[in-house]
Amino acid sequence: MSNIVAQIGVLGQILATTQRRPAATIVPMAALRPFTEHPASVGETYAEHCGTAVYFGARMIFAGCACLVHGLLPFAFVRTGSRAIAELYERMITKRCAAPPAPLPRDSRLPL
Repeated sequence: MSNIVAQIGVLGQILATTQRRPAATIVPMAALRPFTEHPASVGETYAEHCGTAVYFGARMIFAGCACLVHGLLPFAFVRTGSRAIAELYERMITKRCAAPPAPLPRDSRLPL
């Protein structure tokens, strides 16, 4: 057991002494723009936008499945689809109104 702990300690020292390159040299900022431009335009970070999009997608998938079942069994999931649409619409509009307006793209033909 102590041999494993010693090996882990040595590995930790080796990893601690290796030099890491700065993040800017690993991923150029221009490469990150497609991931941050749209989220910023709706007033979110990349992580916030990812979470919101995953929530919306999962909610639509589950509501869609409920609608398929409702088509076969009309007594099941009577309001699930319409409730999901109303909830998602309300959430998107509320968020959109709270977000600051996106900056206009800069056009070199126009004066500052």
